[in-house]
Amino acid sequence: MVKTIFLDLDDTLLDFTRAEAEALRKALAEMDVPADNAVLARYHTINTAQWELLEEKKLTRDQVLVGRFDILFEELGLRRCARETCERYEEYLAEGHWFIPGAEELLEELFSGYDLYLASNGTAAVQSRRLESAGIARYFRGIFVSERMGADKPSPAFFERCFAVIPGFSKETALMVGDSLTSDIRGGINAGLRTCWFNPHGKPARPDILPDCEIKALAQLPPLLQTL
Repeated sequence: MVKTIFLDLDDTLLDFTRAEAEALRKALAEMDVPADNAVLARYHTINTAQWELLEEKKLTRDQVLVGRFDILFEELGLRRCARETCERYEEYLAEGHWFIPGAEELLEELFSGYDLYLASNGTAAVQSRRLESAGIARYFRGIFVSERMGADKPSPAFFERCFAVIPGFSKETALMVGDSLTSDIRGGINAGLRTCWFNPHGKPARPDILPDCEIKALAQLPPLLQTL
């Protein structure tokens, strides 16, 4: 029986991919950098790889946030201030939100019957403003953002610090739900939790990271919980 659910935020509840593209276009335009679809796609690839290095503890958060723009500008043959670009990007990123289909309905259905906690690797200031904009903080008994926790998913330390402040917490009745195999699912496994992979785009599975279950739409989660 599941009692406690940890939910990822980006690309699980809120459409980070869309928010990223919108913020990036605005920030790059201010820096006089062309922001066509090819540039946006390349940034997304670089950013994903940099965050995975953070998850592996090969880079610090600051190295990721600034370094992703350093790499992009070097590839484009441009001289721009990566730190200033990052600051402008994060300001725009914090401004708006778009929901993943079914996210609002899911939270409304689950919050009265389960203890919901948010577990995010995002930047604290950005995530706080996005949550405020989306108006969904009220659904969660606790909001855990890695920058505040002093550890990042998938580190067991991130989850252990979450567990420590949840009254009467039991791993046996908890579930981690998220879209990232390397962050959410690996993190949940590392922490001894059951895991549910939200995989709406049919990404290929990885034999080294095996979730307990998989859903392709958020509406599939409530009935699934009744079977766990």
